[in-house]
Amino acid sequence: MKDNHEKYMRMAIAKAQEGVEKGQTPFAACIVKNGKVLSCEHNTVWKDIDITSHGEVHAIRVACQKAKTIDLSDCVIYSTCEPCPMCFSACHWANIKTIFYGANIADAKKAGFHELAISNKTLKKMGKSSMKIIPDFLREEAVKVFTLWLKRKDRKVY
Repeated sequence: MKDNHEKYMRMAIAKAQEGVEKGQTPFAACIVKNGKVLSCEHNTVWKDIDITSHGEVHAIRVACQKAKTIDLSDCVIYSTCEPCPMCFSACHWANIKTIFYGANIADAKKAGFHELAISNKTLKKMGKSSMKIIPDFLREEAVKVFTLWLKRKDRKVY
């Protein structure tokens, strides 16, 4: 089972790298239900000129369209970075049962992003959410995408 989790997280990491190569930011997410990938999307904030087009939200939108429902029960999301409060809330409202994430909020802040320093653990506790959170999953690989992004002279934060 661990191999599958690594496979899906690496898909998200590869998608984040693809986004960076397209001038986007180093975030992406992959949503899986019963071993089937429903979506794997990178952040499109700058492309769409939409501050809500984070990797997780974009992946949720695509997964809901594909599944023809807003209920993503029994789904797992693999995020290259700890979801921000907006993305965590979107996962909650979509009924996603488990979040795996690689890099953390401190990694994103270190790269220059204007993050709210509210951990998923805190959000889960405050909201009494039943979501399972698996932090720091393949973290070193996920952090490398920030390094790739930081090398771009045309990078933009938000």
